[in-house]
Amino acid sequence: MTDTLILNARLVDPASGLDQIGGLLVRDGRIADLGPALGRPDGAIVIDAEGAVLCPGLVDMRAELGEPGGEFRETIASAAIAAAAGGITTLAALPDTEPAIDDASLVRLLRARGEETGALTVLPYAAVTKGRRGEELAELGLLREAGAVAFTDGSRAVASARVMRIALAYAAQWGARIVQHPEEPSLAGSGCATQGELATRLGLPAIPPAAEALMVWRDIRLARMTGGAIHFAHVSTAEALDLIRAAKAEGLNVTCDTAPPYFDLNETAIGDFRTYAKLSPPLRAESDRLAVVAALADGTIDAIASDHQPRDADDKRLPFAQAAPGGTGLATLLAVTLAQVHGGKIPLAKALGLLTVAPARLLGAEAGTLAKGAAADLCLFDLERSWRVEAGEMPGKAQNTPFDGRALEGRVLGTWKAGRRVFG
Repeated sequence: MTDTLILNARLVDPASGLDQIGGLLVRDGRIADLGPALGRPDGAIVIDAEGAVLCPGLVDMRAELGEPGGEFRETIASAAIAAAAGGITTLAALPDTEPAIDDASLVRLLRARGEETGALTVLPYAAVTKGRRGEELAELGLLREAGAVAFTDGSRAVASARVMRIALAYAAQWGARIVQHPEEPSLAGSGCATQGELATRLGLPAIPPAAEALMVWRDIRLARMTGGAIHFAHVSTAEALDLIRAAKAEGLNVTCDTAPPYFDLNETAIGDFRTYAKLSPPLRAESDRLAVVAALADGTIDAIASDHQPRDADDKRLPFAQAAPGGTGLATLLAVTLAQVHGGKIPLAKALGLLTVAPARLLGAEAGTLAKGAAADLCLFDLERSWRVEAGEMPGKAQNTPFDGRALEGRVLGTWKAGRRVFG
């Protein structure tokens, strides 16, 4: 493989605290050297970054890929295209497939399919329960040995306290986390919007925000009881974040992530029944959005995930209450996060840390750093370049973006996977 030398870049590596102008040399798929003054090896491909930011490839810790069983919505290959356009080089895939990822052979299949793309490392989550039905535990030990990075029933909450208690205790034996969709299902019911004036005015079945906090409270209590590690996905309410903040202060093994819609949008984005903005959990009140922003800044939230949920036209061209929840997120993950940097809410290094080294550590992945010798998984982006999100023109199959029409600053210029340029 020919050496690649990227010069005049703003090197930002949250893992080491590096933030300086310099160059980075890629050799044999790994970072050979980096710093302010690098020589030019004979025959190297030289790229002038012209001051653009060069950071580790993004690590997305929550995405639905559709494959197997939902290839008409998204395949691993099409997701890899969208991920590369968004600067993502490592992705944790949910078990929300048909069949569910509750068998060791399926875990190995997803890893292999990711490798086949040459652009994306796929780290499979395995289901906590067989078929994601919430009743009988899957074979957690075998799944872990096959390469599952953690256990989750994906978009379904593990509703049974007994099942969750046993799962937390068993997963702890293999040093694994249980990732929970924090929504008490009997309270959420068939709701599709956050309880409040807007849902009432639109006549939509509503979900009380307390449905999130109740599940968070229960599972924190179970984590305390078992000593297990619990991770709450796409946290979206102030009350739940307060509970997580207190659990961390107590020293419990509790972590969480959120997704860009919950710090960039509020419930008004559903407008007059705009189904692209129908998500799970639903978009919240402005006070909750501000609480999510504050939790990003103070460290309560450990990572930002895309929460990518591909849907096709037939899923969304329905009355709001009947439409499938979910939005795409791979290509917009970085730029929507950078809006918080441009708005002065969080520093650039912190934002990138939430997208790289922090999720890598949570997943136990060898990714998210610009260290010498590390795999040359890289993202080069222009912090100031503006663009507009346009449904129908997004990379990958799925076009159901809640950010349709949103003007953003921060454009990916190039993505490298193990030293090979896969975008730009």
